[in-house]
Amino acid sequence: LLPGRPGRSFCELVYTRMVQAKSWTLKKHFEGFPTDGNFELKTTELPPLNNGEVLLEALFLSVDPYMRVAAKKLKEGDRMMGEQVARVVESKNSAFPKGTIVAALLGWTSHSISDGNGLTKLPVEWPDKLPLSLALGTVGMPGLTAYFGLLDICGVKGGETVMVSAAAGAVGSVVGQIAKLKGCKVVGTAGSDEKVAYLKKLGFDVAFNYKTVKSLEEALRTASPDGYDCYFDNVGGEFSNAVILQMKTFGRIAICGAISQYNRTGPCPQGPAPEVVIYQQLRMEGFIVNRWQGEVRQKALTELMNWVSEGKVQCHEYVTEGFEKMPAAFMGMLKGENLGKTIVKA
Repeated sequence: LLPGRPGRSFCELVYTRMVQAKSWTLKKHFEGFPTDGNFELKTTELPPLNNGEVLLEALFLSVDPYMRVAAKKLKEGDRMMGEQVARVVESKNSAFPKGTIVAALLGWTSHSISDGNGLTKLPVEWPDKLPLSLALGTVGMPGLTAYFGLLDICGVKGGETVMVSAAAGAVGSVVGQIAKLKGCKVVGTAGSDEKVAYLKKLGFDVAFNYKTVKSLEEALRTASPDGYDCYFDNVGGEFSNAVILQMKTFGRIAICGAISQYNRTGPCPQGPAPEVVIYQQLRMEGFIVNRWQGEVRQKALTELMNWVSEGKVQCHEYVTEGFEKMPAAFMGMLKGENLGKTIVKA
């Protein structure tokens, strides 16, 4: 035993000190579209655990559109933010014994030390057949975003018509499927024929490639001549302006994201004409999923998990192998290369 460190052997201390965490940091703030030069991979030797702490090893890491905007709040040299599914590989915290699987906002890092705060265990009823990575997707933040955005912000009701932009993404694909479960007609748009085919496979009533239609306005009108009750907005910009012109009276718009604008270097395009919003009596609301916590959040996660287990909601993951490819996965997601949720397998 080591002097002054009761209960710690020399071998245990050496083992702990040898754990090295690889972390992707923001080397330089983004100007326009991110490049490899915006990121830097750093290695840090982690200290021994104190009582109450756990050592975590990343299994799966998430890259999401919000990171492009949230990175503005980082200082150059800070670790990139983000959620991951991790395994406890060493523990001095009885609440999180070795082997425990958790989801946590630990950022782009391979290993980390935590005192347990902010760690969320996967539900004990998590089915063995469900990949753990779904805790970063349909049974995690993106799924919850779809759930609350559609059901609480839009307040969707059976028989209504729902429009979803970026519908083949992690959030949009779940929005459309929940809307179908609630008895709605669902129209979705995506940026490739492959994604359009995927949407039709998921049960979307109408899906089209917004990049190839002659007229977006005409395509929207053909898809739903009577207009739209709800619009789940993931893209913003001129696309959303076109949709808003075709909203029904008392239409509801959930503003989830604006990925078409995140890499702009010039001014934002003008928003919808005020008279359209006023005379159509539209309600537009932006939201962040962290608004919903506690029992209501757990209830939603359980419902999402059950829908997936029962095959009522389908999932597709776009998986990149290797922690060193985090920036590439992030940039690819911003370009729309992914079908479904982008995941990095560490």
